[in-house]
Amino acid sequence: MTVLGILTLEPMHPYGIQRRIKEWGKDQVVNVGQRAGLYKTIGRLQEAGLVAVRETGRDQQYPERTVYEITDTGRAACVGWLAEMIAVPRNEFPEFPAALSSMMLLGPDGARAELARRADALRARLADMDRDAELAAKLGLPRVTALEDEYLRAVTVAELAWVDGVVADLTTGRLTWSWESLAPHVDRSSDA
Repeated sequence: MTVLGILTLEPMHPYGIQRRIKEWGKDQVVNVGQRAGLYKTIGRLQEAGLVAVRETGRDQQYPERTVYEITDTGRAACVGWLAEMIAVPRNEFPEFPAALSSMMLLGPDGARAELARRADALRARLADMDRDAELAAKLGLPRVTALEDEYLRAVTVAELAWVDGVVADLTTGRLTWSWESLAPHVDRSSDA
């Protein structure tokens, strides 16, 4: 969808698409670290008829570059995907909740230490986000161009508040466990 969105603005070659994603800070929400993955994505979009080759050119300084453009079908697909992604919540299976589901293995002290480390990392991330927001404000960018940053900041603030609360509960002993306290719950599936 991001590739289609960029090609909606202007035809471009893959390197230009990758550079634009990074320039606009969209690499915080779209993984374009490996250009090979971007080429695969463009290949799939081309096979589906969503993008087409506009031209292939060669500059003496650079290897051959293929410029792609979005098709009418691609434009319609982009808008449809975007509308659905905004309107319909999905289970995305992030890593952190999966780790929390087994946090008991660390024991209360280990869990407290690792969650405190996460809280520090979240605070650092928030500081970076605030610097980026200040820069965007200085550039006078319209708010709509940074809504994903706003959302990610709100989610990070909420996560930090929750993590701080769990760390506090572990510190005071309101949240604790032992292998003995967990043992009666290990084989509950046979009771059902």
